[in-house]
Amino acid sequence: MKNLLIKHRSIRKFRPNPIPDEVLRELLEAAVRASTCGNMQLYSFVVTRDAELKQLLAPCHFNQPMVTQAPCVITVCADIHRFSMWCRQRGADPAYDNFAWFLNAATDALLAAQNLCIAAEANDLGICYLGTTLYTAGEIARVLNLPKGVVPVTTIVVGYPDEKPELTDRLPLDAVVHYEQYRNYTSAEIDELWAEREASDLTKRLLEENGLPNLAQIFTQRRYVRDDNLAISRSYLALLKEAGFFNQ
Repeated sequence: MKNLLIKHRSIRKFRPNPIPDEVLRELLEAAVRASTCGNMQLYSFVVTRDAELKQLLAPCHFNQPMVTQAPCVITVCADIHRFSMWCRQRGADPAYDNFAWFLNAATDALLAAQNLCIAAEANDLGICYLGTTLYTAGEIARVLNLPKGVVPVTTIVVGYPDEKPELTDRLPLDAVVHYEQYRNYTSAEIDELWAEREASDLTKRLLEENGLPNLAQIFTQRRYVRDDNLAISRSYLALLKEAGFFNQ
């Protein structure tokens, strides 16, 4: 298992082979064994295999080919709807229509999603998380007919890999691990932590392609720019309000 986790790579090209039902069920069963707030399981998975529905989802993910190519697209949702219905049907008054419980539900959902991904890779499947889910969550909710109290938090494409990309780099452990208490970074330490990545051939190619002086500016001026960040934030907050997560 250690080697499996360390060798994780995102897969964006898939063979057309369908995932057998028994394997898919194994992945979903692994997902529901994840840790969960109060054993409430405040999440839902919408498993999309239908070609027409994947075509409808594709524009929500900027028409990345893997959305229609992968045999299985799983939209992972924070879901207070189901638990609240159960409470009401038992004469209990749920108070989960607020931001705190969106955070609990989103945490539940992402823990379950990671369990599913680990199980997928253990079955020789490839996966890729789609960050575009947050960009167009409202449209995804409409395509999938999500009720109030259910919002997408991520999407995973799953299938048999048709590529074996190189492992992407990671910052050293010293960058992300703090013992006992958080210890802030000096400017020199920041330089050291990013030194290997900034010196890589990939970074050099990106700088040449983008005509920018450093990698940080590629992130802020090309990948995740201020205006887009604000627009996505406003759109997602509006969806959370519409879905009832800001009632209290």
